[in-house]
Order: sequence, then structure tokens, then C-alpha cells
Amino acid sequence: MITLKIDGPVATATLCRPPVNAINDEWIQALDAVLDEVEHADEVGVLWIRSTQKVFCAGADLALMHSILASAEGRARMIALTRRMQQVFARVETLPKLTLAEIGGPAMGGGFELALSCDLRIVAEGAKIGLPEAGLGLLPAAGGTQRMTRICGEAVARRLILGAELVSGKEAVALGLAHWSASADELEAFARATATRIAALPPRAIAECKACIDVAVKGGADGYEVELAGSAALLALPETQARVARFLEGRR
Repeated sequence: MITLKIDGPVATATLCRPPVNAINDEWIQALDAVLDEVEHADEVGVLWIRSTQKVFCAGADLALMHSILASAEGRARMIALTRRMQQVFARVETLPKLTLAEIGGPAMGGGFELALSCDLRIVAEGAKIGLPEAGLGLLPAAGGTQRMTRICGEAVARRLILGAELVSGKEAVALGLAHWSASADELEAFARATATRIAALPPRAIAECKACIDVAVKGGADGYEVELAGSAALLALPETQARVARFLEGRR
């Protein structure tokens, strides 16, 4: 369902459950296992998530959707899956590595909620993305209402979630939902170059920067003190000292 390839500092997780990478319990378990491996791979600085299918991820499995119509037991199973999605997507969000979603095709519902949990998003210009659950009488409950609102603001979140609206890759960048868009032909190369460029940065520095940004967004701690603690930890590292020394030597 999901394959993982680690090539030096870049780990590539490829969604490969035909035809639309539909999410079920096994899929979530596979993603959780990928996160376990990446988290403990010290050499990895970037987790790049992409798809082999025409669709990035279309959300919940249709068999599960049918089950919620059949019984209270089916509805309880759907709530349990959604809770697991919340938990695993939270792991993506807090992973001490940079996470990059390459969205080459439609990403809807749970699929776009996965992308929203990533640090960076690159989307094909013509891809359709959004959280259209309200059109089915549902809501995007795997973190979608929370992350979309934090990422692009209340006004955009209300427009897209309450209106069950899908937008193109170009529109997504304009609305703050994605960071870059590219043509379908150029998307993979652009994502690879971005992953490679960021992976060349010190992984510990990325992790500390990410922790500081998370505090700024979510609160719960004194962000200035978190910055100082992170700076102290980084200044003590031989790699940081060597990089600073090389920089200073080059300025002479």
C-alpha cells in the first residue's frame, strides 16, 4: 500500500494502493510503520510523500463508506478509523524531519488532510484538492478543519469547507493551501529538487526550527525560551561549529 525508499538524507514514501490510494485500517497501519522507520533513521532529513497513481489520495475506502450506511457498528468503525487517522497524521505533523507532499493528482478528504499535515506541499497545476465532506453531510474530521484554518486562515477555511469546494493547484497556492505549483510534466523533478536541497541542510537544525514554528502556531509554551533552548543545543553540536567556522573563513 505504501513503499519506503531511503536514499541518504531523503526518504521517499510512495502511496501505491490502486486505483485511488483509498484509506483503510491497513493503509493507516502502513503509514504508521513508515513513520516509525523514518523517525529512527538518523541520516534522514526529509520525508517526501508522493503517489504512483493518477490520484494522490481520494480519502476513505468506499467499502468503509458503505458500512456506515448499514449499521451502528459500521459507523463506530468509521469513527475508530478517523481517530487513527488523526493520530497518525499528527505524527506526520510533529515528525522531527521535514515532510513534503507532492500532489500530482486529486487529493480530497482524508487524502488532502494527509497533505495538510506535511510541512510543505507542491501540487500539479491542474490537480483538484479540497475537503468536500460537507457535500455528503459529513465533515473533514481527520484534522482537516483544524489544519486548514491554521494554515490559510478562517476566511479561506470557511469558504472551502463550508462550501465543499475543490480548487486547482494554482488556486491552492494563491489561497495559501500549497507552497508551489508546477505543470504535471515538471512536478516530480521540482519536488525531487526541493527535497534534495532541503535534505542538504543539517537535520537537527530543521528539527529545532520546526519545533519553534509549531510552538508559534499552537502555543502551549514560551516560544522565545524554546528558541533559546534550541539555539543552545545546536551551538553545542560539532556540525554546527564546523559550518559556522567555514562560513566565517569564507568571509575573510
